[in-house]
Amino acid sequence: MEKIYGLIDAPFTPLDKQGNVNLDPIPEYAALLARNGLKGVFINGSSGEGYLLTEDERKQLAEAWVKAAPEGFKVIVHVGSTCVRSSRELARHAERIGAWGIGAMATPFPRIGRVEELVAYCGEIAAGAPSLPFYYYHIPAFNNAYLSMLDFLKAADGRIPNLAGIKYTFESLYEYNRCRRYRNGKFDMLHGQDETILPCLAMGGAQGGIGGTTNYNGRVLTGIIDAWNRGDLEQARELQEYAQDVIDVICRYRGNIVGGKRIMKLIGLDLGPNRTPFQNMTDEEEAKMRQELEELDFFARCNR
Repeated sequence: MEKIYGLIDAPFTPLDKQGNVNLDPIPEYAALLARNGLKGVFINGSSGEGYLLTEDERKQLAEAWVKAAPEGFKVIVHVGSTCVRSSRELARHAERIGAWGIGAMATPFPRIGRVEELVAYCGEIAAGAPSLPFYYYHIPAFNNAYLSMLDFLKAADGRIPNLAGIKYTFESLYEYNRCRRYRNGKFDMLHGQDETILPCLAMGGAQGGIGGTTNYNGRVLTGIIDAWNRGDLEQARELQEYAQDVIDVICRYRGNIVGGKRIMKLIGLDLGPNRTPFQNMTDEEEAKMRQELEELDFFARCNR
Protein backbone atom coordinates (compact mmCIF):
# COMPACT_ATOMS: atom_id res chain seq x y z
CA MET A 1 0.00 0.00 0.00
CA GLU A 2 1.01 3.61 -0.50
CA LYS A 3 2.87 5.00 2.52
CA ILE A 4 2.40 8.50 3.86
CA TYR A 5 5.29 10.94 3.70
CA GLY A 6 5.09 14.15 5.72
CA LEU A 7 2.59 15.18 8.35
CA ILE A 8 -1.17 14.63 8.45
CA ASP A 9 -3.22 16.92 10.67
CA ALA A 10 -5.80 15.84 13.24
CA PRO A 11 -8.30 18.70 12.91
CA PHE A 12 -10.72 20.07 15.47
CA THR A 13 -14.45 19.84 14.82
CA PRO A 14 -15.95 23.28 14.17
CA LEU A 15 -18.96 24.01 16.37
CA ASP A 16 -21.23 27.04 16.53
CA LYS A 17 -22.07 28.91 19.73
CA GLN A 18 -24.90 26.49 20.45
CA GLY A 19 -22.56 23.52 20.14
CA ASN A 20 -23.85 22.31 16.77
CA VAL A 21 -21.48 21.07 14.08
CA ASN A 22 -20.58 23.95 11.76
CA LEU A 23 -19.35 22.89 8.34
CA ASP A 24 -18.81 26.43 7.02
CA PRO A 25 -15.15 26.87 8.13
CA ILE A 26 -13.94 23.58 6.60
CA PRO A 27 -12.92 24.87 3.13
CA GLU A 28 -10.88 27.67 4.71
CA TYR A 29 -9.52 25.19 7.29
CA ALA A 30 -8.37 22.76 4.59
CA ALA A 31 -6.70 25.56 2.64
CA LEU A 32 -4.90 26.78 5.77
CA LEU A 33 -3.49 23.33 6.51
CA ALA A 34 -2.39 22.69 2.94
CA ARG A 35 -0.79 26.14 2.73
CA ASN A 36 1.30 25.36 5.81
CA GLY A 37 2.68 22.07 4.58
CA LEU A 38 0.23 19.45 5.88
CA LYS A 39 -0.46 16.52 3.58
CA GLY A 40 -3.98 15.66 4.73
CA VAL A 41 -6.28 15.22 7.70
CA PHE A 42 -7.29 12.46 10.11
CA ILE A 43 -10.78 13.61 11.04
CA ASN A 44 -13.20 12.69 13.85
CA GLY A 45 -10.45 11.42 16.12
CA SER A 46 -9.44 12.59 19.57
CA SER A 47 -8.66 16.20 18.54
CA GLY A 48 -11.98 16.26 16.69
CA GLU A 49 -13.96 15.02 19.74
CA GLY A 50 -15.16 12.16 17.56
CA TYR A 51 -16.65 10.11 20.39
CA LEU A 52 -18.84 13.09 21.33
CA LEU A 53 -20.40 13.32 17.87
CA THR A 54 -23.42 11.52 16.52
CA GLU A 55 -23.03 9.11 13.63
CA ASP A 56 -24.81 11.57 11.32
CA GLU A 57 -22.52 14.42 12.39
CA ARG A 58 -19.45 12.30 11.71
CA LYS A 59 -20.75 11.51 8.23
CA GLN A 60 -21.47 15.18 7.53
CA LEU A 61 -17.95 16.13 8.56
CA ALA A 62 -16.43 13.40 6.40
CA GLU A 63 -18.39 14.57 3.38
CA ALA A 64 -17.41 18.20 3.97
CA TRP A 65 -13.70 17.39 4.30
CA VAL A 66 -13.65 15.20 1.20
CA LYS A 67 -15.38 17.97 -0.76
CA ALA A 68 -13.01 20.67 0.53
CA ALA A 69 -9.76 18.71 0.18
CA PRO A 70 -7.27 20.24 -2.29
CA GLU A 71 -5.85 17.95 -4.96
CA GLY A 72 -3.58 15.33 -3.42
CA PHE A 73 -4.73 16.16 0.12
CA LYS A 74 -5.51 12.91 1.96
CA VAL A 75 -8.68 12.56 4.04
CA ILE A 76 -8.49 9.71 6.57
CA VAL A 77 -11.66 9.18 8.59
CA HIS A 78 -11.53 7.92 12.15
CA VAL A 79 -14.45 5.50 12.43
CA GLY A 80 -13.88 3.97 15.86
CA SER A 81 -16.74 3.90 18.34
CA THR A 82 -18.04 1.82 21.23
CA CYS A 83 -20.39 0.08 18.77
CA VAL A 84 -18.50 -1.92 16.16
CA ARG A 85 -21.55 -1.95 13.88
CA SER A 86 -21.58 1.85 13.87
CA SER A 87 -17.86 1.81 13.12
CA ARG A 88 -18.40 -0.52 10.20
CA GLU A 89 -21.18 1.70 8.83
CA LEU A 90 -18.92 4.76 9.14
CA ALA A 91 -16.22 2.83 7.29
CA ARG A 92 -18.67 1.98 4.48
CA HIS A 93 -19.66 5.63 4.28
CA ALA A 94 -16.04 6.79 4.09
CA GLU A 95 -15.39 4.40 1.21
CA ARG A 96 -18.56 5.49 -0.57
CA ILE A 97 -17.74 9.23 -0.47
CA GLY A 98 -14.16 8.82 -1.67
CA ALA A 99 -12.09 9.20 1.51
CA TRP A 100 -8.44 8.20 1.16
CA GLY A 101 -8.38 5.93 4.21
CA ILE A 102 -9.92 5.02 7.54
CA GLY A 103 -8.67 4.41 11.07
CA ALA A 104 -9.89 3.42 14.51
CA MET A 105 -8.59 3.49 18.05
CA ALA A 106 -9.55 0.76 20.49
CA THR A 107 -12.94 1.28 22.07
CA PRO A 108 -12.75 2.76 25.60
CA PHE A 109 -15.57 0.42 26.67
CA PRO A 110 -15.32 -2.44 27.08
CA ARG A 111 -11.60 -2.35 27.62
CA ILE A 112 -9.69 -4.44 25.10
CA GLY A 113 -7.15 -6.42 27.08
CA ARG A 114 -5.83 -8.99 24.60
CA VAL A 115 -4.25 -8.74 21.17
CA GLU A 116 -6.71 -11.26 19.74
CA GLU A 117 -9.63 -9.06 20.82
CA LEU A 118 -8.04 -6.05 19.16
CA VAL A 119 -7.43 -7.91 15.89
CA ALA A 120 -11.05 -9.07 15.82
CA TYR A 121 -12.31 -5.54 16.53
CA CYS A 122 -10.13 -3.93 13.86
CA GLY A 123 -10.83 -6.67 11.36
CA GLU A 124 -14.57 -6.23 11.57
CA ILE A 125 -14.28 -2.47 11.11
CA ALA A 126 -11.74 -2.64 8.27
CA ALA A 127 -13.95 -5.08 6.36
CA GLY A 128 -16.52 -2.30 6.02
CA ALA A 129 -14.22 -0.48 3.57
CA PRO A 130 -12.08 -3.18 1.95
CA SER A 131 -10.70 -0.87 -0.75
CA LEU A 132 -9.33 1.69 1.73
CA PRO A 133 -6.15 1.50 3.81
CA PHE A 134 -6.94 0.95 7.48
CA TYR A 135 -4.77 2.36 10.29
CA TYR A 136 -5.00 1.24 13.88
CA TYR A 137 -4.77 4.30 16.13
CA HIS A 138 -2.64 3.32 19.13
CA ILE A 139 -3.33 5.78 21.94
CA PRO A 140 -3.54 3.69 25.12
CA ALA A 141 -3.76 6.73 27.39
CA PHE A 142 -7.32 7.16 26.08
CA ASN A 143 -8.55 3.56 26.30
CA ASN A 144 -6.10 1.57 28.47
CA ALA A 145 -5.31 -0.76 25.56
CA TYR A 146 -1.67 -1.13 26.61
CA LEU A 147 -0.89 -3.96 24.21
CA SER A 148 2.22 -4.90 22.25
CA MET A 149 1.92 -3.32 18.82
CA LEU A 150 4.50 -5.70 17.41
CA ASP A 151 2.32 -8.61 18.54
CA PHE A 152 -0.68 -6.86 17.01
CA LEU A 153 1.05 -6.55 13.63
CA LYS A 154 2.11 -10.18 13.72
CA ALA A 155 -1.41 -11.36 14.60
CA ALA A 156 -3.16 -9.06 12.10
CA ASP A 157 -0.74 -9.65 9.22
CA GLY A 158 -2.68 -11.56 6.58
CA ARG A 159 -5.93 -11.47 8.57
CA ILE A 160 -6.79 -7.83 7.89
CA PRO A 161 -6.03 -7.48 4.17
CA ASN A 162 -6.27 -3.67 4.10
CA LEU A 163 -4.24 -3.04 7.26
CA ALA A 164 -1.88 -0.25 6.23
CA GLY A 165 -0.19 0.40 9.56
CA ILE A 166 -0.46 2.16 12.89
CA LYS A 167 -0.86 5.73 14.05
CA TYR A 168 1.51 5.34 16.98
CA THR A 169 0.75 7.81 19.80
CA PHE A 170 2.80 6.34 22.61
CA GLU A 171 6.17 7.02 24.23
CA SER A 172 8.15 3.88 23.34
CA LEU A 173 10.44 4.66 20.43
CA TYR A 174 11.94 1.21 20.88
CA GLU A 175 8.62 -0.47 20.20
CA TYR A 176 7.88 1.98 17.39
CA ASN A 177 11.14 1.03 15.71
CA ARG A 178 10.49 -2.69 16.14
CA CYS A 179 7.13 -2.25 14.43
CA ARG A 180 8.71 -0.17 11.67
CA ARG A 181 11.29 -2.90 11.03
CA TYR A 182 8.78 -5.74 11.02
CA ARG A 183 9.01 -7.69 7.74
CA ASN A 184 11.39 -5.12 6.25
CA GLY A 185 9.05 -2.21 6.83
CA LYS A 186 5.86 -3.76 5.51
CA PHE A 187 3.55 -1.52 7.53
CA ASP A 188 3.26 2.26 7.57
CA MET A 189 4.18 3.52 11.02
CA LEU A 190 2.80 7.03 11.47
CA HIS A 191 4.44 8.86 14.35
CA GLY A 192 1.78 10.40 16.57
CA GLN A 193 3.55 12.58 19.15
CA ASP A 194 4.50 16.11 18.17
CA GLU A 195 6.81 16.28 21.20
CA THR A 196 9.20 13.68 19.76
CA ILE A 197 9.29 14.06 15.99
CA LEU A 198 13.07 14.57 15.86
CA PRO A 199 14.10 11.58 18.01
CA CYS A 200 11.68 9.44 16.03
CA LEU A 201 13.30 10.57 12.79
CA ALA A 202 16.73 9.78 14.18
CA MET A 203 16.01 6.49 15.93
CA GLY A 204 12.82 5.24 14.35
CA GLY A 205 13.27 6.13 10.72
CA ALA A 206 9.85 7.78 10.56
CA GLN A 207 8.63 9.04 7.20
CA GLY A 208 5.14 10.20 8.10
CA GLY A 209 3.09 11.22 11.09
CA ILE A 210 -0.22 12.55 12.36
CA GLY A 211 -0.21 15.54 14.67
CA GLY A 212 -2.58 17.66 16.73
CA THR A 213 -0.54 20.82 17.29
CA THR A 214 0.00 20.86 13.53
CA ASN A 215 -3.34 22.70 13.42
CA TYR A 216 -1.61 25.93 14.43
CA ASN A 217 2.11 25.05 14.60
CA GLY A 218 2.42 23.03 11.40
CA ARG A 219 5.04 25.31 9.87
CA VAL A 220 7.38 24.55 12.75
CA LEU A 221 6.65 20.82 12.83
CA THR A 222 7.04 20.28 9.09
CA GLY A 223 10.17 22.38 9.38
CA ILE A 224 11.68 19.75 11.70
CA ILE A 225 11.38 17.15 8.95
CA ASP A 226 12.69 19.55 6.30
CA ALA A 227 15.72 20.43 8.43
CA TRP A 228 16.42 16.77 9.16
CA ASN A 229 16.23 15.91 5.47
CA ARG A 230 18.73 18.72 4.73
CA GLY A 231 21.08 17.38 7.36
CA ASP A 232 20.69 20.53 9.48
CA LEU A 233 20.49 18.94 12.92
CA GLU A 234 20.87 22.22 14.83
CA GLN A 235 17.90 23.76 13.04
CA ALA A 236 15.86 20.60 13.61
CA ARG A 237 16.71 20.73 17.32
CA GLU A 238 15.73 24.39 17.60
CA LEU A 239 12.38 23.74 15.95
CA GLN A 240 11.68 20.66 18.09
CA GLU A 241 12.46 22.56 21.26
CA TYR A 242 10.23 25.41 20.12
CA ALA A 243 7.41 22.96 19.43
CA GLN A 244 7.84 21.64 22.96
CA ASP A 245 7.65 25.19 24.35
CA VAL A 246 4.29 25.64 22.63
CA ILE A 247 3.07 22.28 23.92
CA ASP A 248 4.11 23.31 27.44
CA VAL A 249 1.77 26.30 27.12
CA ILE A 250 -1.27 24.33 25.95
CA CYS A 251 -0.72 21.75 28.68
CA ARG A 252 -1.46 24.53 31.16
CA TYR A 253 -4.84 25.07 29.46
CA ARG A 254 -6.26 21.53 29.40
CA GLY A 255 -4.21 20.36 26.46
CA ASN A 256 -4.60 20.41 22.71
CA ILE A 257 -8.30 19.55 22.54
CA VAL A 258 -9.27 22.56 24.67
CA GLY A 259 -6.32 24.98 24.64
CA GLY A 260 -5.28 24.13 21.11
CA LYS A 261 -8.76 24.61 19.72
CA ARG A 262 -8.87 28.08 21.28
CA ILE A 263 -5.54 28.91 19.63
CA MET A 264 -7.29 28.50 16.27
CA LYS A 265 -9.46 31.49 17.21
CA LEU A 266 -6.34 33.47 18.08
CA ILE A 267 -4.82 32.83 14.63
CA GLY A 268 -8.03 33.88 12.86
CA LEU A 269 -10.11 30.70 12.45
CA ASP A 270 -12.70 30.47 15.21
CA LEU A 271 -13.83 26.84 15.50
CA GLY A 272 -16.12 27.40 18.46
CA PRO A 273 -16.35 25.68 21.84
CA ASN A 274 -15.74 22.12 22.97
CA ARG A 275 -18.52 19.72 23.83
CA THR A 276 -19.39 18.50 27.29
CA PRO A 277 -17.70 17.08 29.32
CA PHE A 278 -14.75 19.24 28.22
CA GLN A 279 -14.42 22.41 30.28
CA ASN A 280 -14.12 25.34 27.89
CA MET A 281 -11.57 28.07 28.46
CA THR A 282 -12.69 31.34 30.00
CA ASP A 283 -11.94 34.71 28.42
CA GLU A 284 -9.44 35.31 31.22
CA GLU A 285 -7.65 32.05 30.45
CA GLU A 286 -7.61 32.92 26.76
CA ALA A 287 -5.97 36.27 27.48
CA LYS A 288 -3.36 34.66 29.70
CA MET A 289 -2.60 31.96 27.11
CA ARG A 290 -2.25 34.62 24.41
CA GLN A 291 0.28 36.45 26.56
CA GLU A 292 2.31 33.28 27.11
CA LEU A 293 2.29 32.57 23.37
CA GLU A 294 3.33 36.14 22.57
CA GLU A 295 6.32 35.70 24.87
CA LEU A 296 7.37 32.81 22.58
CA ASP A 297 6.89 34.98 19.46
CA PHE A 298 4.34 32.36 18.48
CA PHE A 299 2.19 34.55 16.25
CA ALA A 300 5.14 35.25 13.96
CA ARG A 301 5.88 31.55 13.56
CA CYS A 302 2.50 29.84 13.60
CA ASN A 303 0.28 28.73 10.72
CA ARG A 304 -1.21 31.55 8.71
